[in-house]
Amino acid sequence: MTSGASTPKGERRRAALVEAAAELLVEGGFDAIRHRAVAERAQLPLASTTYYFDSLEDLVTAAVEHHSRAELAEGRHCLEELTTRDRGVDALVDLALELLLGYDRKDREADAEAVLLRYERLVATGRRQYLRPLMRTLAVELNALLAEIFARSGKPVDAAELKRLVALVDGAVVSALVEVDPEPRAAAARMLHEALSE
Repeated sequence: MTSGASTPKGERRRAALVEAAAELLVEGGFDAIRHRAVAERAQLPLASTTYYFDSLEDLVTAAVEHHSRAELAEGRHCLEELTTRDRGVDALVDLALELLLGYDRKDREADAEAVLLRYERLVATGRRQYLRPLMRTLAVELNALLAEIFARSGKPVDAAELKRLVALVDGAVVSALVEVDPEPRAAAARMLHEALSE
């Protein structure tokens, strides 16, 4: 981060660029994050992206972290409310899928598209080595949050079982995404529900 971001105005501008980049990431994946597109979305001059970020990789990393931390914060909020929520398997499955797939859009097509974009981002991360340290850190935090949600819901799991459950969800989603009329969330919910009801 350059020194220009250390002033209140600089911090606001940098934050606006990160938020704009995160929105573009969610809407169109990594390829959507370009200096011009981010500056236009943030309504800032084009030069601001290179002023506040040393490279496009730095901007992409900031966008990924911003978006992921917002999702983790929402998950922690749900965890805090869990003591007053229904702790049945259905509620647990819904909450776990919110963390793994994002929040359910009531429009089935829009939800399938959002899940597809999420998985495209995950796969594309593997080609971006500069993101791997951040993704490992975020994965540890997500797994800890998931484990706590399972424990508070009366279904404690160890690290190996959690890894298996996440793999079941991933497999169900990827298989469902190639269907003519994809319903990846429903497929993942069925698979996770079956695994938790064993």
